[in-house]
Amino acid sequence: MAQYFELHPENPQPRLLKQAAAIIAGGGVVAIPTDSSYAIACHLDDKAAADRLRQIRRVDDKHHLTLLCRDLSELANYARVDNKQYRLLKSATPGPYTFILDATREVPRRVSHPQRKTIGLRVPDHKVLQELLAQHGAPLLATTLMAPDETEPMNDPDEIRERFQKLLDAVIGAGPCPDQPTTVVDLTPMATGGDAVLVRQGRGDAGLLGL
Repeated sequence: MAQYFELHPENPQPRLLKQAAAIIAGGGVVAIPTDSSYAIACHLDDKAAADRLRQIRRVDDKHHLTLLCRDLSELANYARVDNKQYRLLKSATPGPYTFILDATREVPRRVSHPQRKTIGLRVPDHKVLQELLAQHGAPLLATTLMAPDETEPMNDPDEIRERFQKLLDAVIGAGPCPDQPTTVVDLTPMATGGDAVLVRQGRGDAGLLGL
């Protein structure tokens, strides 16, 4: 049964954040608010939790999971980023964008794309999530929260609690989120002189990236 945390969206209670972070550190899979829709997340280095996360979403190892990072300096630990890529990242973070980049050795092979060795990374612009990341002290492994056989992301914590309470360890509620997923941009072609590629148009304005 999922534990429910109701946090203030602008002034999240530190005591509740600490409890939620402890659940994640203990191997829990939790629903979290973001600046796009809600997502489900777990500890990056916990294989069992990552496997559960994929099972809940019903996706295989070719589905790009995302690392949620506090800032660009943290992101650079997990992806190879050249100067051109960094300038583009800086123009769009924090915000509702997911960037596909070449993973570094800091990323466990089991969570990067099996053929491409890439990973999705983003820096979210959401107060509760930023405070949770700070409390956790490391990036979270995440994917958009969608119900099985549905194509729209979930954005209501009460509905998430009702539908997923037997599958999740916690739901971190901070009111409704936007009901759009992130805009996904593949930056890997830039490493060999190509251009960034728009993979999915979501909440983030692709025009800000020149796409």
